[in-house]
Formats: sequence, C-alpha cells, structure tokens
Amino acid sequence: MASTYTTLGIELQATGENAGTWGTKTNTNLSLIEQLTGGYNSQAVTDSGTPTALTIADGALTGTAQQRVIELTGSISGSRVVTFPLLTENFYIIKNSTSGSQTVQIKAVSGSGATVTFATTDKGYKLIYLDGVATNTGVFEATVGATGDVTLTGTQTLTNKTLTSPKIGTSILDTNGNELALLTATGSAVNEFTIANAATSGGPTLSSTGGDTNIDINITPKGTGDVVLAGDTVKVGDSGAAATLTSNGAGALTVTTGGAADLVLSTNSGTDSGTITITDAANNDITLTPNGTGDVVLSADTVKVGDSAAAAVLTSNGAGTLTVTTGGASDLILNTNSGTNSGNITITDAANGDITLSPNGTGVVKGVDGGDNTAAIKIAGKESIWIPAVAMYPTTTNGCADLEQTELTAGQPELKTLDFDKDSDEFAQFAIAFPKSWNEGTVTFQPFFTANTTNTGSAKFILAGVAVANDGPIDAAFGTGQGTAIGFSGTANDLMVGNESSAITIAGSPAAGEQVFFNIFRDVSADNLTADAKLLGIKLFFTTDAANDA
Repeated sequence: MASTYTTLGIELQATGENAGTWGTKTNTNLSLIEQLTGGYNSQAVTDSGTPTALTIADGALTGTAQQRVIELTGSISGSRVVTFPLLTENFYIIKNSTSGSQTVQIKAVSGSGATVTFATTDKGYKLIYLDGVATNTGVFEATVGATGDVTLTGTQTLTNKTLTSPKIGTSILDTNGNELALLTATGSAVNEFTIANAATSGGPTLSSTGGDTNIDINITPKGTGDVVLAGDTVKVGDSGAAATLTSNGAGALTVTTGGAADLVLSTNSGTDSGTITITDAANNDITLTPNGTGDVVLSADTVKVGDSAAAAVLTSNGAGTLTVTTGGASDLILNTNSGTNSGNITITDAANGDITLSPNGTGVVKGVDGGDNTAAIKIAGKESIWIPAVAMYPTTTNGCADLEQTELTAGQPELKTLDFDKDSDEFAQFAIAFPKSWNEGTVTFQPFFTANTTNTGSAKFILAGVAVANDGPIDAAFGTGQGTAIGFSGTANDLMVGNESSAITIAGSPAAGEQVFFNIFRDVSADNLTADAKLLGIKLFFTTDAANDA
C-alpha cells in the first residue's frame, strides 16, 4: 500500500513501505511539524488582479503555507487576495508588511467560505483559523478570551487608555448621558468608515474603506431634512480626476440658491472662465458669457429656440448686426417645420456661391412692396415661348405647303396653318435668338395642330436645331431631332396638343448670344393620319440659369 498525505503535507507511511527511506521521510515529517508549529515564511504578494496562492507540498518542505508565521511583503497598488489551499485545517499568524494603502484579503482558494481582510492601514498581525470544510473552507480571525470583549460594570472613567478595535454597543453618549451617535450593526459587514486627523494646513478626513473596491458614503437626513455643507466652497471629487454631480436615481437634479441670489456656473474658481448666469428676478434672463474672445458653442445637431406654443425671435443683443454663418465649408440653409413641407433659402459655400430660393411644391417666391402688394419673383428655371406657324416658313427642298388662312365660321377664330402632307416627309424652319438667361442646354416642344377630317389617326412632328455664332457659317447641319406623336380626335378642326417631347440637343455647341435655327417636319413613316396635318404652331421649352438678361 502506498503512502498517503494529510492536508498539511505530512506523509502517512503504509506498513512495510519505504524500506531504506523510512528514516528520511520521518525526518521530513518532523521538519514539517516543526515548520507548522513555529516556522516562518516571507511571501511576496503579487501586484496584479491574480490572487497570490499559498501552497502545501505533500512530503516536502517547499510549500508556502507550511509555516506557522507568514509575513506578506511587496509593494501593491490595489486591493489584493491571498489564498490557502482548500481543506486546510490549521491556525496561522499573518503579518501584513505590504506597502501601499491597499486591502489584503485572506481566503480559501475556492468556495464561498468566510474571509479575513487587512484594512488599508492595518500593517499588524492577525491570528487566523481555517476550518478545513470540504468545498467551502472558511477563514476566521481568532479572538482573545471567550468573546474578546472587555466588559465594565457601572460607571467607569478611562484615562490615558488605548483601545485597540474596541467593540461598542448601539450608541455613544455625551457627557450629559444623551445620545451623541447611534450605531447599527450590519451582518457580515465588510465596509466601514475611516476617520483620519491631519497635520497643519490639512483637514481631517472621513473615508469609506473596506473589502469592496468602490464604496459610497451615504448621508441620509431624517424626513424632509437637508444635508447642509457649511463651507462657502464645496469641492467635489479628488484632486486629480474629473468629478460628476448627479441625482441618486431617476429623479431630476435641481441646483438652486437658498435665497434671492443669482446662480453662476464657472470653471477654475472663476479665473479665466466663461460663465452661465441664471439671474434672480421676475422674468429673469439666463446669460451665457464666454471668456475673452471665446464663443458660445451649442454642440447639438439641432438647436431649438422658444417654447412649444409661441413664436420665437432670434435677435442681436444691442445695436450691432446679427450675423448667422456656418463654422466651416458648408452651406447655410433656412427653412421651416424642420424641413418638412418647407421651401428653403440656401446660401451655397463656394467662391461665387449662389443664393438659391426654393419654394415647396407649387409655391412661388414672392416680393412685397410698401403697399402690401405681392407678386411672384421670377426665378431661373423652365420657360416656354410660343412659335406660331406664321413665324415659320416651308423649306425650299421638300417643304410643306405655304401658310394658309382658313375661315371656319364668320366672326369666329380663323386658322393660319402650315399643312404637312400625309404621303411624304415635309419640312419647315424658323429661327430664334434665345434670351441671354438661357442655359444653352437642351430644349423640348409641344406641337399644336388640327385636321379637316374625321380620321382618328395620329400625326408625328420632329424638331431639330443648330446654333450659329457671330461670324460663324450658317450653312451648318441640324442636330438629332426628337418627336412626339398626337392622336387626332376624329372631329374635323379640333385643336390637338401633343405631349412634350424628349430633350433635344442643339448642334453647334450653343453659347450666349447665338442664333438657333430649327427644322420641323412631319414623320409620315411613324404616323397614320390619312389627311394633311395642319400645324398652328409649337410651344418651345427651355431652361434659364439667371433671373434676367443683365
């Protein structure tokens, strides 16, 4: 049978085993017992979040938890944990010699048993006991005597006595026997107050300390009582980190003055600081005052002015000009209703940038004179002009019929038309000097025609153009034409208006001030009206990029 080992590493030799080594093993066991009863070990505490694990070596003297006295050493920068092996049943004297104001907790390596903690300022000794309970070993601090208490009966006066960790009941009384402070115990408490005095120029300190990493200090008034901080200046946070003042829960945080005084918010104790001033008065102002040449910056993407029910006014604070500008290379847009169903004024960011007035939907840009008369302001965009048949002329080659005037009924509208034959393509031309405001882009057109027939076929007209510059040759080819077909009603002499054509590209690279010649013809291969198509004229559409020809 092989040897076994106790939880403290002592070897229990089986009968008849270890011939020739029995004496060595026995001496090792005796040395282990000597260490466990009076040995010393210096153990450096690891300065990391990983616990420092004390060990027990079976049948060897190398374990770090096999000495009666264990001194914890090393410089630590945070709360640390030192663990004993599970199932260890023994008592130890632990000396905390770590540097730094940090807690050191003693516990079993696993399980949820009790623990013992050195406070941040506790650099003394502790007598601890491990109960060896399976899976849940507890670590307990041993006390002196049955309870560790010193009990005095009757009224006693202690003079020049040092009380080390005294146990006080539920209250502390003043010299008159009245309650000065009440004490309430919390089961399994690990956090507490630490009160520290101070040298010259320093103030005493009330701190939260204990086993937890981050610990609040709770000050709770009774009923509707207040927490009163009597200093003229109250400082929040430590000296090196940012501080936050927040409400303790979901309620609003209200900061107010206690009387008829303004509330002023500033930085750096008011030195080189802008301010926010809430003035104490009926109908009081809120004043935002930057420091020096600093600005008032509203960092939200949307800034709202006024309440939700009344009109709002943005004005300069005095006789100076109010300037609204963007902070970088971006456009400035003015609109209403958060941009929904709103026209807008856009000031474009660019050299020679435009100012664009864009009405919503079918709205117009209007001007108002001193007599409250309003009128739409002409803006650049799509325009149209009427080109009657009387302004056109048949071409020499394959031209349509000459201009014809037709009386339908005396005293009623008469027709002046160019008649286009049903059997072959026939042509007519006209010329236009577009206004300077024309953008020299594409154009479109709508033909207007009639027929003296009951036929219900369609007629298709095609329009093409070419631009001719000053001193340029007029003998130039037309561009590619675009057309639109119009179905006839079947009633003689009805007016038929065609759909707007596709965009027509003017040949000759048109520029401002040029004359544009147009060629229009009936494309009989693409229509089926079995009669002359009598053209009354066309509506020509073009686009302007200026409000006038200045």
